[in-house]
Amino acid sequence: MKVPFLDLAAQSAEIADEVVPRWQEQLLSAGFVGGAEVAAFESELAEYIGVDLCVGVANGTDAVELALRAVGVGPGDEVIVPANTFIATAEAASRIGAVPVLVDCDPTYLLIDTDAVASAVTERTRAVVPVHLYGQTAPVEALRPLAEQHGLAIIEDAAQSQGASSAAGRAGGLGRVAATSFYPGKNLGAAGDACAVLTNDPEIARYVRTVSAHGSAVKYVHEVVGVNSRLDAIQATFLRAKLRRLEAWNSARRAAADRYSELLSDIPGVHAPVSRPGNVDVWHLYVVQVDDRDRVLAELNEAGVGAALHYPTPIHLTDAYAHLGYQRGQFPVAELAARRILSLPMFPHLTVEQQERVAEVLADAVGR
Repeated sequence: MKVPFLDLAAQSAEIADEVVPRWQEQLLSAGFVGGAEVAAFESELAEYIGVDLCVGVANGTDAVELALRAVGVGPGDEVIVPANTFIATAEAASRIGAVPVLVDCDPTYLLIDTDAVASAVTERTRAVVPVHLYGQTAPVEALRPLAEQHGLAIIEDAAQSQGASSAAGRAGGLGRVAATSFYPGKNLGAAGDACAVLTNDPEIARYVRTVSAHGSAVKYVHEVVGVNSRLDAIQATFLRAKLRRLEAWNSARRAAADRYSELLSDIPGVHAPVSRPGNVDVWHLYVVQVDDRDRVLAELNEAGVGAALHYPTPIHLTDAYAHLGYQRGQFPVAELAARRILSLPMFPHLTVEQQERVAEVLADAVGR
């Protein structure tokens, strides 16, 4: 039995009867950018997350950049970012001339280490970007006193956490502003690149909407130098249909995660993930840790199990960020995790039989 890492076709098939007729209408009307469909999606997502305002933009990296710009981060300012995240979190700061300041993660949940954040704050720090990694909510509530003390903006990177929550609230509504991504593989995935910025601050929302449209709130009236980063109507239609199913799909992911935990509990050498107390995770990824990871991954793939890596290289060890001057060994938790992590197949339509096959192949590989 082959087990895919992700089955987007099953999700698309579930919404096709709803989406395709709307796309045909859009083809005939030629209303492709913005419009009523985008406005409806923005309103529905804001209500779902529990914030006042949502602005759709073109991709997740743009969303983080625009959020940083909206709170006043600029050239030379420092932005604290976890070392174990996708590079886009740091790229967004770099693109506006700010300096990503990297910190380690905690060893249990692999989320941003709040003590490390406190040690990294300087007089140039303007923001901290906790990442809700793998679909679990980062400890934003623990960062709030520090942010208030130093006047820092908390910008959530919520790209992997649509529907996740902690005791403090739903991911995407915990900081001053949040950036999420609707890349196709996300829990709420578009049919291409798309994303949104979420906030309760009308000035932030206005700034993002203006800058993302070439700095123009009124056509041909350009207030600032902006960018072109807008959400397409066909993506909004796709996302609206998926948003209506997101709770059910996330529930299916949680059931699959519980099943994995049972299946893997008796396999020596497999360290299964755990949830931070108070979290309701959405399991965008189910990430285990094993020794001799590269060999285990190769054996899984050879056996038809679509396992993957998220992420094999911490940001400070990439060539792109060598100029920051960090050394190997500086973030030991992130570095150790990067050598051991392994993402198992996880999607709402994952079957019991598929998970049993994954556990069987993993047990054989780890036991060698």
